Amino acid sequence: MPSCSLNRSVLALLIGLPLATQAVPAQESGAALDDPSAIRVLLAAELETVLSSEMNGTLADLRVSLGQRVTKGALLAQFNCREAQARAKVARAELAMARQNLEAKRNLRRLDAVGDLEVAMASTEVQKAEGAQAMAQTQAGYCEVAAPFQGRVAKVYVKPYQTVSAGAPLFDLVSDGALKVRLNVPSNLLPRLKPDMPLEVYINETGNTYPARISAINARVDAVAQTVELEARLDAEHTELTTGMSGIARIPDVSE
Repeated sequence: MPSCSLNRSVLALLIGLPLATQAVPAQESGAALDDPSAIRVLLAAELETVLSSEMNGTLADLRVSLGQRVTKGALLAQFNCREAQARAKVARAELAMARQNLEAKRNLRRLDAVGDLEVAMASTEVQKAEGAQAMAQTQAGYCEVAAPFQGRVAKVYVKPYQTVSAGAPLFDLVSDGALKVRLNVPSNLLPRLKPDMPLEVYINETGNTYPARISAINARVDAVAQTVELEARLDAEHTELTTGMSGIARIPDVSE
């Protein structure tokens, strides 16, 4: 019998199975994980967006890389825009010509050489040319992709000299500053939840607990999960924290 028992133990070790006498430790996030009032949370940036291409074209240059911090208005990418620039130049020339024609018609009108209708038509041509120039300038503006806010590049979807279509994603950008906490709590707690209510947020990646306060309560309850979505703000900015970290939270005023 001892020999048989030993053989089973050796076989279990060889094929990677746990022995019946070995305990498999459970993953823990401190004592708070066993607290029935603990709620799963996720850290998110105040602003987060996907910057997409506004035109069909070929990228001439990428100015940023993954994880890089950028300021508001910083140039992130530039397209090869010789065609768009040429259209803008043509539009400017057509506008100048339309204005010259209008001025000539007005001079002739003073001499009674043309009627009011011809002056009005020349004026309309100027308005059309102004619209065409504005459109050409707008399209030429699509050649440069600038950061709408200060933050960091979370993902780069494209490479230099790649041809992309309008609407294709280029970058994921997340804002700097204090992070917000997202969590879903049981809907039966809703009557006791209030803005500015304190939270204790434990983050798995750092092993630390941070104070926060409820900043927003969703106006709609998830009818399937019977939960309501909350947002909270950390009381201070912590450089060791970043978007996507997760953990658990406890609302003392509700659980006590």
